[in-house]
Amino acid sequence: MSGGKWLLIGALGTGLAGVALVVGAILFGTAAAGPMTAGAGEADGTGGTAPRAAQQADPAVPVGDGLRVDPVWVQETAAATGIGDRALAAYTHAVTRVAEEFPECRIGWNTLAGIGYVESYHGTINGSALDASGTATPPILGIPLDGTQRTMAIPDTDGGALDGDAVWDRAVGPMQFIPSTWVLWGVDGDGDGIADPQNIDDASLSAARYLCGIGGDLADPERWIAAVAAYNDTVEYNHRVADAATHYAGVVG
Repeated sequence: MSGGKWLLIGALGTGLAGVALVVGAILFGTAAAGPMTAGAGEADGTGGTAPRAAQQADPAVPVGDGLRVDPVWVQETAAATGIGDRALAAYTHAVTRVAEEFPECRIGWNTLAGIGYVESYHGTINGSALDASGTATPPILGIPLDGTQRTMAIPDTDGGALDGDAVWDRAVGPMQFIPSTWVLWGVDGDGDGIADPQNIDDASLSAARYLCGIGGDLADPERWIAAVAAYNDTVEYNHRVADAATHYAGVVG
């Protein structure tokens, strides 16, 4: 983000006015095969020209004490979807938490899962993995946002504190926040007193707050499309997230 005014996310990485994140497959190279059953433009017959909304999973996931999601549900759903247990627990916990702050949002866990898949394959891109605390190890870092490779030029905003680069900003963590966006939206999702974009609990709750704050009621297809467009305003990105999220919802039923 440049001065809190731009967002650049996704496989094609175009700018969009608004509070910004920089996220996406272009930061890491060619996308791996994913859970989608149809390519962009195939499912809706539009040739890839129209954005579409994802089928939303029920936001009311089974929870126990402290809004922690039922571990049996997580294990069974992870096995059915192929999402790692640790990432899935973070997505579903974020949904239950954000419902308190944005009760009108109705975001489904599968929306976060769709974005998490597109951004970092649920924290596993380029050999990274989520440890027991949910932190990406080694840290997930994007390329320098120096105006090449279809990125905007975003000079350093954090002195390299989050991204290790004191010249250019880089997207960081499993949900790929840039430092200036993290300052605005980043929160502590796991209760350890630290808001860390490399931590899947923190990053998932922060992404959920961002989507709900921008989109409003995400059960409304038009608002869902608008929220995802605020993450990245390209049809290709919309289709990849929508296909992944719809796939996850369909697998679980």
